[in-house]
Amino acid sequence: MVELFKHIIHLDFEWLFQQYGTAVYIILFIVIFVETGVVAFPFLPGDSLLFTAGLFANQVNTTTGEPYLNIFYLLLLLFSAAVIGDNSNYWIGRTIGLKVLTIKFRGKSVVKEEYLNKTHSFYEKYGVKTIIMARFVPIVRTFAPFVAGIAKMDYRKFLPFDIAGGALWILSLTFAGYFLGEITWIRKNIELAAIGIIFISILPIILEFIKHKRVRK
Repeated sequence: MVELFKHIIHLDFEWLFQQYGTAVYIILFIVIFVETGVVAFPFLPGDSLLFTAGLFANQVNTTTGEPYLNIFYLLLLLFSAAVIGDNSNYWIGRTIGLKVLTIKFRGKSVVKEEYLNKTHSFYEKYGVKTIIMARFVPIVRTFAPFVAGIAKMDYRKFLPFDIAGGALWILSLTFAGYFLGEITWIRKNIELAAIGIIFISILPIILEFIKHKRVRK
C-alpha cells in the first residue's frame, strides 16, 4: 500500500499500468474521491493527476496497441468521483461539523483549523461561486464542501454549483492533458509538465499570500 501511494504521489502511471492494468481506473476514482471527499487528505494530487491521466488517454500502449485509458470512461469515472466526493464532504460537514477539529493523530489535529479559516475567507470573498472556483484551488478544493456543510448551505443550491464545478474541473484539466499530450516535449517530460500544472494550481494561493503580506505591512 505504501508503495502504491508513493507511485500515485509521483504520478508514475507507467508503474501503475504495469502493476494494475485496467484496475488503474479504480485507483484514479479512489484518489479523486478521497481528495475531494475526505477532509483530512487535501495533499493528494488532484490537478496534476487529471492532466496526466488525460495525457495517457492519448498515448498508445505498445503492448496492446490501444490507448492506456479510454477518454470517455475516464471522464465519466473522474466526474462521478469528484461529485460523489464533494457531496460526501458536504454531508460530513453538515452532520459532524466542527467536531472533526478535535480528532487527533499522533498528537496532531487531523484537520488544520487554518485551512478552514482560509476556506471561510474564500467564501466571504466569492460567495456561492466558491463551490465552482474552489475546484481549481488545492486545499480549498477539499475544504469548500466541508465548510458549506458546516454552514448548512441549502443543498438545493449547493448541488447544481457542485456539479457544474466538477464538470469544469474534470473536463478542462483532463482534456488539457489529452490534447497537449500530442506535443512531443510534453510526452517526454511528463514530470515537468505535471510540476507546471501544480504551479498553475497553487498560483492563486501564492498571489493571495503575497497580497496578504502586503496588506499586513
